[in-house]
Amino acid sequence: MSLKVDRASMAFTFKGGMLPMTVMELASADPERIREQLSGKLSQSPAFFQHTPVVLSVEKLDEPHLALERICAVCRAHKLLPVAVRGGSDPVKQSAWALGLGWFPPNDGARARTLEGVSTVEPSPAVPEASPEPASTASGGRIYRGTVRSGQQVTAPDGDLVVIGAVNAGAEVLAAGSVHVYGALRGRALAGIHGDTMAGIFCRELRAELLSVAGNYKRLEDIDPQLLGTSVQVKLCDAQLGITSLS
Repeated sequence: MSLKVDRASMAFTFKGGMLPMTVMELASADPERIREQLSGKLSQSPAFFQHTPVVLSVEKLDEPHLALERICAVCRAHKLLPVAVRGGSDPVKQSAWALGLGWFPPNDGARARTLEGVSTVEPSPAVPEASPEPASTASGGRIYRGTVRSGQQVTAPDGDLVVIGAVNAGAEVLAAGSVHVYGALRGRALAGIHGDTMAGIFCRELRAELLSVAGNYKRLEDIDPQLLGTSVQVKLCDAQLGITSLS
């Protein structure tokens, strides 16, 4: 006997997805040390601390019991929103659940990859507006032809992503490797989403809402205004996100 489900009466549906998430990797379990460093970060980049969801990674801590509630309180006091914990002992897992947080197993790094080098995308002639075509894949990467429109998300979970077109405001492009945009980048671009610090972002015209490489972020207000509208490359240098001109 089969039951017919009336979709109009359904309150929700479950969908798989790949959402960008900032990981806060703890090297200390001392809430006061965390508070002190967060206060310094807040003064440097106040735009980042605007109710940003974070996953607390405790994989580097060799402590069976953590003052998890106090650590979460410190984060919230600095406008960060802990949503889950990654790693830790069983008591840490139980504490996370008791606080209404999710829990992820330790990251084994199996999906992270190291690149010998990242090739630069040379600026190309202007690409006319076109209807999106199905994305093709090659060597684990992905090519998307057309404009990535507001509300769309295009991902390359196993390699580089090349967009032959523009990325509109409100759109999002993500890649395990590098992101190349042969047009205007006005939305959000996240490269090295599995932790690849050798990844980069390359675009013909920079006007991005957000840039991220291996979890290191810059928002539009943090970008040098002189670089806006120009061809740039975005890469990590000494754990800092650097933006340099390609022209």
